[in-house]
Amino acid sequence: MPDDELLKIGATPPRERADAARNREKILQAAAKLFEKHGVTRVSMDQVAVEARVGKGTVFRRFGDKSGLAVALLDDRERELQQAILSGPPPLGPDAPADVRLIAFVEAYAAFLDANVDLIHVSETASPGARYRIGSYQLWHRHVTILLAKARPDLDADYLAHAILAPLSADLHKALDYPSERAASGAVALTKLVLTGATSGP
Repeated sequence: MPDDELLKIGATPPRERADAARNREKILQAAAKLFEKHGVTRVSMDQVAVEARVGKGTVFRRFGDKSGLAVALLDDRERELQQAILSGPPPLGPDAPADVRLIAFVEAYAAFLDANVDLIHVSETASPGARYRIGSYQLWHRHVTILLAKARPDLDADYLAHAILAPLSADLHKALDYPSERAASGAVALTKLVLTGATSGP
């Protein structure tokens, strides 16, 4: 089953020692509090360490840099969407036609992006090509590829999945600063064009 493949990409991380898990949770709670109060770009890793009452080295060893911290903070929020895709009710869940599920996913991810754009932006722009290396993008891309291949087996689903996800990048969202409704409707319109468009000239 294709959704089994998604389960492997979005697998739950291995268990940690109790003290390590407590430190991780303290750091994430401190980061979330500071990011919400001051904005992601105005908060340093040193400030997170002070707020969490842990050593600066602990923060850097656990998360590497602010992009790693952003990815970790996003993890729980992303898992809610992942679970809706894998086992939730239609239209996001498995019991809906592939084209309907694809449009529902684009709508859901557009809303997720709008709600978490600063964190996603940090995680996606830490280095050139960072967006395409993070596990969440790989999962979203594979999900779109699977649905598109089912709905339109005549298309290059792997390539066009990138095209569908392209307008849902945090960098573009912030640069264009469109109202959330316009960004979502545009992404859905593009997806519908891919689903219904011709594959050759007249």
